[in-house]
Amino acid sequence: MLRLRDYQRASLDALAAAWGRGGGDAAAPGHLVVLPTGAGKALVIAALAREAVTKNPLARVAIVTHSRELVAQNFSELTRYWPEAPAGIFSAGLGRREAGAQVLVCGIQSVADRLDAVGPRDLVIVDEAHLIPRAAQTRYGRFLAGLQALTPGMRVAGFTATPYRLDSGRLDAGEGRLFAGIAYEADTGDLIRRGFLAPLVSKATLTQLDVSGVGRRGGDYIPGELEAAVNRDWITKAAVAELTEYGSGRRAWLAFCAGLAHAEAVRDAVRAEGYSCETVSGETPRRERDRIVSAFRAGKIRCLTSVGVLGTGFNAPEVDLVALLRPTRSTGLYVQQVGRALRCAPGKEDALILDYAGLVRMHGPVDAVTAQSAAQVLGGAGGLRAKPCPGCGALIALNASTCEACWTEPETEEEGAPLHDAAAEDELPILSADIVPASEPAGPAPEAEAPWHPVTDLSLEAAPDGLDLVLGWRDGTAAADWRVRLRPERSGYEREKAVLWWRGLGGGRDAPMDTAGFLDQAEALDRPAAIRIRPGRLSDQIECRAQDGRIFVDQSRLAGRAA
Repeated sequence: MLRLRDYQRASLDALAAAWGRGGGDAAAPGHLVVLPTGAGKALVIAALAREAVTKNPLARVAIVTHSRELVAQNFSELTRYWPEAPAGIFSAGLGRREAGAQVLVCGIQSVADRLDAVGPRDLVIVDEAHLIPRAAQTRYGRFLAGLQALTPGMRVAGFTATPYRLDSGRLDAGEGRLFAGIAYEADTGDLIRRGFLAPLVSKATLTQLDVSGVGRRGGDYIPGELEAAVNRDWITKAAVAELTEYGSGRRAWLAFCAGLAHAEAVRDAVRAEGYSCETVSGETPRRERDRIVSAFRAGKIRCLTSVGVLGTGFNAPEVDLVALLRPTRSTGLYVQQVGRALRCAPGKEDALILDYAGLVRMHGPVDAVTAQSAAQVLGGAGGLRAKPCPGCGALIALNASTCEACWTEPETEEEGAPLHDAAAEDELPILSADIVPASEPAGPAPEAEAPWHPVTDLSLEAAPDGLDLVLGWRDGTAAADWRVRLRPERSGYEREKAVLWWRGLGGGRDAPMDTAGFLDQAEALDRPAAIRIRPGRLSDQIECRAQDGRIFVDQSRLAGRAA
């Protein structure tokens, strides 16, 4: 039989203690258990159902959730933990209506208006409780109220990774609440340190989605306006160029998109980069969706682009890269999407979060948002700030003395000194503190600081598919140079990179549109006083210090010696 981990056992003990204290609000009979994605929520639900029946052999239990996939997952985990369970399924999507089962695993769509079939229940367990709407006159509201009328002493347990609705508000606060409070909440950071969850890292992306003109409705962006704002060819190609660069050494990518057309555009861009990719949405036929997801889990598909699905209840431990391409005001949706990467898998060292939508900055570290009030959740997190590590690009705290990912020591900024023009200086770290699993070694000793090289010359040279920016220096009597390939005639990401360098070297705001223009106006560029090369995991990074003391940092992650 499967054994509960200590925090899983503690969650059940805390739930029993909350029920034992009594005195709850009759209008809010439930208590919440908050477990991060990947923490074994289905196993805890199975154990709760078994202990309820063991304590009272006549007890009738209902485990209810919102999708057939989760109904199947919960039933499978229940029977794996408790092979002789008197369990059945009530789900139209699965073609089973075993209403008389003592432990009934069911879909809310199938049972909300079938109280006569479900009958009295002593315990109702709601999986993915954050999907319960605020209004009482909903499927969940009618279902729970109807069962409570049949069994006035009925207990309700809600399980979720996010104890607030995806649209607004905490589940245990406000009018119409169904839960009196949180009985137990596991700490994401602690579970990562102990090796139960995969570490998360985030990178500062050059491409950022602009939703400044998008209207809001119901607390989030208006879907049509949102997709129109972000589904632009050059933005998509730029984002995907970064995604494939970072993801080349990773196994399974998920990209959350703003609409079906956007998801298909991202899919096509990923394919154009030479990687297998499919789109899954609410409109994907069930069998086709099952086929795609199975192929993804088997490693036959590198990337899935998604809209409206896969953010909750999707179980693929191999996911080691999540691309956030759907801006949202919903903290719950943000946490659920990032949570797809938290599960551990063989050979998986960590998971990379690429935040194109500014969600980390808006909502805060993924392991800290649950501690905020509803007002803070809706208004965005404040306080913590971060900067990209100059060695590897990971987002680290502004006051960090060392990057835990690559052990680079960021240069100390003296008061009054010019600021680095970093691409994502306002972004937050994905976790509230540097987290290294207890089972892993502390890592290598920090490497020596990369030296500055005085620049002796700057030139532009024509290349077969663009031009090379050449920065030369001398080390003693030996000459050296560094080359950066620029492609100003291309669109999207590569055009942005060329413009970034043009402006950084003093060429002015309006960069030439083609290679010939760059070569003709090369005299407008200023030779930097010095450059510094910092090795990174994917490519090398270059810093240029201008004659006036400004420091220009190439954050595009494509700086390096030209091939």
